[in-house]
Order: sequence, then structure tokens, then C-alpha cells
Amino acid sequence: MKGFRSVGGAQRFLSAFSGISPHFRPRRHLMPAHHYRAEMTVRFAIWEQITGVAGLATAA
Repeated sequence: MKGFRSVGGAQRFLSAFSGISPHFRPRRHLMPAHHYRAEMTVRFAIWEQITGVAGLATAA
């Protein structure tokens, strides 16, 4: 179970992860490197907007 405490916990994680995972795994073999980098920049910007990370100040 790879560190999960219960089968139910693993199932909850995997059901949520299955919807998020493809967002960060474009079909790399179908695009050149510069398109991949641009696509990942857009995808991470979208992810930051969805999670609300974009508006947070960094603590340095």
C-alpha cells in the first residue's frame, strides 16, 4: 500500500489524484521541447490560480 494507513485512504488519494495527474503529464513525445515548456508554464499558472497559490506572498 506504499505508506497508506488503510485501503480506503489509498483509494481516496488515488481517486483525487487521477483527475489531477493528467494535467501535469502532457504527451511529451508528441511535441517539441519548446512547446512542452510553454505548455507546462501555462498548466502551472492555471494550477496556481485554482489552488490560490498565485495570490500568496512568499516568505523569504
